[in-house]
Amino acid sequence: MNDPDPSSRNPAGYHRLDVISVPVELAERRYEVLIGPGVLNDAAGLIETRLGAARCGIVTDRNVAARHLSPLEASLKAAGRHAGTIVLEPGEATKSMSRLAELTDGLLEMGLERSDIVIALGGGVIGDLAGFAASIIRRGVRYVQIPTSLLAQVDSSVGGKTAVNSRLGKNLIGAFHQPALVLADTDVLSTLPVRELRAGYAEVVKYGLLGDREFYNWLEVHRASLFGNDASIVTEAVRRSVAAKAAIVARDETETGDRMLLNLGHTFGHALEAWAGFSDRLLHGEAVAIGMAQAFRFSEAEGFAPAGTAGEVARHLRSVGLPTRVSDIPGPGKPTAAELVRLMGQDKKVRAGRLTFILARGIGEAFITREVEMDRLVVFMECEVGSQEAGAA
Repeated sequence: MNDPDPSSRNPAGYHRLDVISVPVELAERRYEVLIGPGVLNDAAGLIETRLGAARCGIVTDRNVAARHLSPLEASLKAAGRHAGTIVLEPGEATKSMSRLAELTDGLLEMGLERSDIVIALGGGVIGDLAGFAASIIRRGVRYVQIPTSLLAQVDSSVGGKTAVNSRLGKNLIGAFHQPALVLADTDVLSTLPVRELRAGYAEVVKYGLLGDREFYNWLEVHRASLFGNDASIVTEAVRRSVAAKAAIVARDETETGDRMLLNLGHTFGHALEAWAGFSDRLLHGEAVAIGMAQAFRFSEAEGFAPAGTAGEVARHLRSVGLPTRVSDIPGPGKPTAAELVRLMGQDKKVRAGRLTFILARGIGEAFITREVEMDRLVVFMECEVGSQEAGAA
């Protein structure tokens, strides 16, 4: 997946040269992802320039509100566009049907009309939940993503996947509802705890692992600078990740083909998240890191990837502090192979009872398959949950 560099460094209606625009080109519509420092402070002007005058209802969580809500509210209030703010509890447990019902009622109580806008200010949880709420109130209103985590900026804020979790699995209740605009303020990433930054990095390196060996090589050189908050490196990592996702979403908006490649590591990882109770015990990006390491180990075991490929991937992930084994998950107990395979069966990509896996022939060479034999998967997972080699590849 070569980077097409579809960016414009001076988007129409915005005078700053340090803001990059990456378009997401869909069959009948397009929207922009604006990437740069301080765009949160200019949210009202950016929204009005691109989407017209509209009242905006903000959805955020308590942690994000403490750091980033004030400048957004100030921008909207100064323009006379603030309809209200709903502050939710942080964490994956908020992505539930009960919270969704409360949120939709709250947005309707603001008096939002179909021409108005829901703003999702936060990470992946808030983006998924607020986006889903926007898709169903008044049969659909526009929404703007303002992602405040690295993971959300490079992945979940782009592409229109919205959902809540079920007790049967992650993101099983949802809809495709594309944002009207995404504002990715790179300044806010400097406020992230290192664990959150690492979790987001898992989704960054995913783009290199699934289809762009050159980007993976760039990350091999620059990953330390990214964690050192080098502004130019952070911006470039976000830009290249968004451009990669935008290219895939443009080809396959509703995940019937190539877009499944973006789930590298997710079939394994979502099962681990469900086992951990969608809790802070295992963050989404940490689960994806383990899942990607497992996908490459399974690819080697099945004879697709050359020997040593999985070891290289695991070493890269561990070099930034990400887990690569089930045994790396903190806390008591560990899942059984049967339990994880059962949870994988709830994956959204199951077709005719067969699991869809994203495997690899090498770094940057992922592919989609439904030809995995369940008995071989069970044997592999038994090895995975039985391994206590904390430093093993």
